[in-house]
Amino acid sequence: MNIAFFLLPKQEVVSVTMDSTLRQTLERMEYHRYTAVPIVGKNGEYAGTVTEGDLLWYMKNSGGKVTFENTSKFLLKEVPLKVFNKPVSIDANMEDLINLAKVQNFVPVVDDMNRFIGIVRRSQIIEYCEKFVSKESKEPEETKASIETR
Repeated sequence: MNIAFFLLPKQEVVSVTMDSTLRQTLERMEYHRYTAVPIVGKNGEYAGTVTEGDLLWYMKNSGGKVTFENTSKFLLKEVPLKVFNKPVSIDANMEDLINLAKVQNFVPVVDDMNRFIGIVRRSQIIEYCEKFVSKESKEPEETKASIETR
């Protein structure tokens, strides 16, 4: 299976840049109800992931300098990021994707020049795997039913 099958293209991904303000970042995350979003660099490269926790800890540890009222005065590049969702190459194998999805809600996908091209959500992988589990759990019942009708 090709990773591209699961890819949500960057045009459909909510992302921010390092030059986004904290307010813009918070508003995007709140509007879309996400707890983490990818950060895209100036040249389109994947630059990291920002989480609600990163923003809250930054505000808490600012000594009162950063408040909800003045978040438009601070840039995301000032925030220390605690989580780095490791990306995979579009050419990576499914095993690599699944290994990352075990510990990340989404897996950023990059091209061979590290340009961000989209994400794969963990929920998509689980839904795909669910089809196989459902199919396997139904097979014994179908086999048993066909044996009983003989």
